[in-house]
This record gives sequence, C-alpha cells and structure tokens, in this order.
Amino acid sequence: MSYRHKRYLSYALITIFTLLIPFITINGNHLLLLSFDKFEFHFLGFAYTASELYIMPFLLIILFIGIFVTTSILGRFWCGWACPQTIFRVIYRDLIEGTLLDLRKINNKQKEIDYSKNKNLLKKFLALFLWGVISLIIASNFIWYFVPPEDFFANLKDPDEHRFMILFVLSTALFLFYDIVFVKEKFCTYICPYSRVQTVLYDNDTKQVVYDKNRGGAVYQDGEKFISNMKQWSLDEECTTCERCVKVCPTHIDIRKGLQLECINCLECADSCSSVMAKLDKKSLISWGSNHSVLHKLKNSMFSMRNNMYFALIIASILLATAFASSKEYVLVNVNKTTQLYRINKNGLVSNGYIVTIHNRQDRAYTYDIKLHDERFAIKQFNAFSLAPKRSRKKVLVLEAKQKLYLSNTQDTPLKLNITIFAKEDPKIQLTHEVAFIYPKDTLIK
Repeated sequence: MSYRHKRYLSYALITIFTLLIPFITINGNHLLLLSFDKFEFHFLGFAYTASELYIMPFLLIILFIGIFVTTSILGRFWCGWACPQTIFRVIYRDLIEGTLLDLRKINNKQKEIDYSKNKNLLKKFLALFLWGVISLIIASNFIWYFVPPEDFFANLKDPDEHRFMILFVLSTALFLFYDIVFVKEKFCTYICPYSRVQTVLYDNDTKQVVYDKNRGGAVYQDGEKFISNMKQWSLDEECTTCERCVKVCPTHIDIRKGLQLECINCLECADSCSSVMAKLDKKSLISWGSNHSVLHKLKNSMFSMRNNMYFALIIASILLATAFASSKEYVLVNVNKTTQLYRINKNGLVSNGYIVTIHNRQDRAYTYDIKLHDERFAIKQFNAFSLAPKRSRKKVLVLEAKQKLYLSNTQDTPLKLNITIFAKEDPKIQLTHEVAFIYPKDTLIK
C-alpha cells in the first residue's frame, strides 16, 4: 500500500472518530466536552466542575510534551497524517477538485486550473458550494466539543436566543472556507507556528522525508541547483531528474534540496519516486527515515537523553493526572457562617449557625445528612433531604454545645469542628468539612 493510501485511511479514521466523539457518553457524561455553559469538563466519561479543573494542567502538559516527543522521533508526522489543515486541503483539492470534478490532476499540484473554459468555471462554483457545505459541518462538529449535540440541535430551534452560537458556527465555517480555498498551503508555511519550531526538535535520529543523495546524486549545492535536467548522469547516480517529486509536492518544494520547514511529511514525493524507480527495478530514492539510517546506514535510536526526559515527563504527568482524577469529589459542599457569630440561649448554652450548600454531582437523587465528630457538641437544626441529580440546595445548620464550656475570661474562642456530609444510599459519597465554632468569653455565659 502506498503512503498516499495509508494517509487516506488515516484521514478517514480520524474524521469518523472526530465526528463520533461528541455523541459518545458514559454514564450520562460525554467522552470529551468542555462546557462553558455548565462550567464542566467531561473526560473519558468523568465530569469535573470548575473547582476540579486541577486535572487540566496535567492534560495540557501531556499534550504539549507529546507534541515535542512525537516531533523529535517522527518529525512532522502530525502535519502530513493528522493535521486538520492537511485533511481539509486533501478533501477540497484531491477529492472534490481532483477526483469528483476532474479539475486538476492529483499527481501534479503545481499546475493551476484553467478557468478560461466555461465548463471548468461551473465546476469551480460547484466545488466551492460543496466545500461550503462541508465547512458548515466541520464548524458544527467543532462546537459540539463545547456545546453537546443534544443542546446544539435544541438551540437551533430557538435561534433568537442563541445568536452567539449560530454566529460562532458561521464565522468558523467562513474562516475554513477562506483558509482552504485561498490561503491553501501558505498556512503551513507562513502562519502555523509548528513549522517554525520543528527544526529545533530535530536531530539525526528524527524520522523525516529524506532524499538519498548517495544513490541519486547531489542536485543542490549550497542551496543552489547546479544540475540541469539535460545533465548526463554517471552510472552510479540513479536520479532520472524526472521532477515528478517536485510536481506532486503540495507545498511546492524540491525534497532533493534537503530538510525544509515547508515539508509536511506527506510522502507524496516518495510515492512518485517509487513509481518511477520501480520501472528500473530499484527502490525509491526518497523515503521516510532519519539521516543516520538513510544517509549513513546507522542504527536509528529514539532513546536519546532528550527523548528520555520527554518520556519521564509524560509518565509523571499521567500518574499525577490519574491520582488527582481518582480523588474526584462526588458531592460539592460549601459551608459559610451566618452573620451572627454565636447565640447564647436562656439556659446558657451556645449555638452557631451556618449556611450549607450541597451540590449533587451524581446522575441520580440521593438523601443527604450530616454527622458531627465532637461529643461536646450536637446538631440542633438540620434535616436530611433528598437532592435531585445535578442540583444544589442551601440548608441551615445549627450546632450547639451540650454544656457550658469555660475557655477564656478575656476573649471569644474559635474552635475547629469536623462535620461529614454523606449520602444515605451510598457510603462512598461523603465529604468531611472543617468549620469554625465561635465560643464567647466566660463573662457572657455566667
């Protein structure tokens, strides 16, 4: 199978996966969702509120370090095999313009379309229309990672109340339309920051698109082409100067010049060279390998000191993210004292009042109650109550000392008490909270 067909298979799988992810739910939670409306982050079926986003930094570290280590080992593998920009360009240029409408040849990306023919002009408008529709689908799919599909389609029924969402989708679609039709591969060359930092992450063991000048002969010297197509090659120089590797390149470079930041590792040039060299019963002069393996015939190693540090950081981030995720809170509790510091009853017993806010983060209703971990005090007021899923409620809690405590003659004394909020139906759903109990000075209770 050629590199092109392998890439097409990769694009198809990525497209299907990206379209399906927003619709996949586990226990009522989405596989991946960042909801600004509900202030929730769903990841692998777990839902985290804004107060639990401590897992997000570790995921971002894994993402960025993963990009570094992938580039260090596989070069710009992302650009040629998984980047949305590349996939969208292949859909528009190769599928719509090339295969469906026969406006251009896939094997010659340098030749521009001749619009002097009315037939081609009509096909061009049809290509623009098809890409416009696809852009709207892509923009909708993108927003599904922030607004779940069930809410998205419900919101479309009331467009006046959700103008921002609709405007966002249209703006994204318009950007995609302009980018893919007019900016083209210039995005990869001049706009994408990844292309600017790739060479910093490269070494001689990094896999990239390499032209074997030992077999094919040097075509460039000091960056300038010094061999013409009419040159009579010696017997040990295998390049036929057919220029097919140049014509097929989507970023308009000559890979025989060496590593260039415009190269996106699509390996179209390798496929073209393979088809030519196969007629001569020889292997392709262009392959995906490292300078060590292709040019110097040395064993390739990905376990350099730099890569080992990347691996260590990723493993540490995964372990920390797992540890924090495992300590996920099933119920959120906030306890605030009332404005009155304390109250002294007629019998001299002291009580403190609190406002307890309980948020049930589960997908079913639970009955919540409170227990106190100090025998000197008792719960004077708090009734167990049932709380619906994904709902919160405020309740009044009053704690009272069982007897008079003489703690200080000169000032009020703050005491630390622990209370546990728990669900009667499930013992693992509980949270212990520390509260301050203000006890008055002795002169006020005598």
